[in-house]
Amino acid sequence: MKLLASPASPYTRKVRVVLAEKRIDCEVQPVDVNAGDNPVIAHNPLGKIPTLVLDDGTALFDSRVIVEFLDNVSPIARLIPEDNRERVAVRRWEALADGVLDAGLLLRYESLRPKREQSASWAEKQLGKVKRGLALMAADLGEAPWCHGERYTLADIAVGCCLGWLAFRHPSIDWRAEHPNLARHFDKLMARSAFAETVPSA
Repeated sequence: MKLLASPASPYTRKVRVVLAEKRIDCEVQPVDVNAGDNPVIAHNPLGKIPTLVLDDGTALFDSRVIVEFLDNVSPIARLIPEDNRERVAVRRWEALADGVLDAGLLLRYESLRPKREQSASWAEKQLGKVKRGLALMAADLGEAPWCHGERYTLADIAVGCCLGWLAFRHPSIDWRAEHPNLARHFDKLMARSAFAETVPSA
């Protein structure tokens, strides 16, 4: 298998953490999706990363699809529960974390546009989504040891990647001060080798 990826992408990081937790060997090929000859398009018509190319040439895209596939490839360290309600609860956490990231990415892209073309009201709308999402994460986590249930799951991975990216790209959003329980949980996650080895860069 080969993962077409960017070291700065939080969605790529989620997949890489899952690969590490599942102990699955996979070549990681860094790509530039902004290049005119974006190499991802040959495998994914959307031209987005992460894209996982399987041994038979089949391409999987969208990090949620990829991590579900990987969790079923190996029985080691199952990250998504089999029970329907438990599984949906974990995937809800993932959807929340990814939704915060979606808004954070739009906020970043807006900040990179020429100043005269930026929309303060539109940026504020995205920031509102980020802040409300973080507030819900903090409320749902409370003082529990893990995001869902009594063990580490994909929910924790998604939240850790989300918070790590916000710290990397939006340091002005002080979620640590506003939500100390998220900060404690994040620090616990960063102590895991799968997270320590996939710190976003570039």
